[in-house]
Amino acid sequence: MIKQWLMAMILMLGLVLTACGSAEDSQTDSETNGEEDQQDQETEQVDSEEGRSISGEVQFYTSQPDADAEQLVSTFNELHPDVQVTIFRSGTEEVISKILAEQQAGDIQADVLLVADAVTFESLKEQELLLAYESDEFAHIPDEFIDSDHMYAGTKVMATVLAVNTNDVAELPTSWHAVNEDDANGEVIMPSPLYSGAAAYNVGVFSRQGDFGWEFFENLSGQDVTVVQGNGAVLQAVAGGEQAYGMVVDFIVARAKAEGSPIELIYPEEGVPVITEPIGIMNGTDNEEASKAFVDFVLSEQGQQMAADIGYTPIREGIMAPEGLKTIDEMDVLTSDVADLLSTREEDKQRFVDIFGE
Repeated sequence: MIKQWLMAMILMLGLVLTACGSAEDSQTDSETNGEEDQQDQETEQVDSEEGRSISGEVQFYTSQPDADAEQLVSTFNELHPDVQVTIFRSGTEEVISKILAEQQAGDIQADVLLVADAVTFESLKEQELLLAYESDEFAHIPDEFIDSDHMYAGTKVMATVLAVNTNDVAELPTSWHAVNEDDANGEVIMPSPLYSGAAAYNVGVFSRQGDFGWEFFENLSGQDVTVVQGNGAVLQAVAGGEQAYGMVVDFIVARAKAEGSPIELIYPEEGVPVITEPIGIMNGTDNEEASKAFVDFVLSEQGQQMAADIGYTPIREGIMAPEGLKTIDEMDVLTSDVADLLSTREEDKQRFVDIFGE
């Protein structure tokens, strides 16, 4: 009797333990399945975000040389093939004139702008024509080259230097004042501030330096100096032997020298004006997402390395300058207050015209 009772108790205890185990297993399975479902949903969300394709059209206005702008767009399209980028290229002053004409007509076509100097962008910022955008890539750009309101940021470092034809100039000069010496008479060429943003910036900076001032330009006008539209024409004249001296941006001189032209670039001892070819997004862009992606690419490690590969001094930290060019840390930079330069830009250009003519 006792034996039968013990057997019954053991059987009942076994049934209870089995039931408890099944309940725990069921709860564990339910929790595990719930966690897996949540992970699957999160994975699907991440995959969806990563797989989202940026597309549409972007109107890119720039003063970069045509070939450089085209290479920039081509490399960008390797990452974003569904974005159609249309380029409008001219000198900075003409690019801005086009934008202002479009504004007057009530429909600015440009989405992204990349032109010579910060003064130009400050003017657009004052007119509320730029869109604030704090790119993640700003973390790798020195703060002094980023607008405090994130309306624009520099993309490269470009100094205006003295270029000389080595077939015509036996002893390389060390000073800007060489262009006002007797042997330079009729042999100097420079870009016009009415067309080139770099030249407009240079006029403002040089005219405010104690070693130069407007007297520097007035002396130049007596040297039978040649004034042409842009830096490309200056390079062509000096490299081709038509002129012995040129005031021109450094990167195109370094390129020509590397290609075998009889030309040398000199960073004069008094220092050099520097522009950064900023980039910004126009307020009212029709494709904000793609425009931001374009800005990100230009400032990214890949975009900056591409710039260095085609001959520009990159602005991003950690990427070397091309051979033959100085980094910003190696230059003595001639500067002036950007707000001051902006307030007198039109006056400065007019005074240049008064000295040299149209």
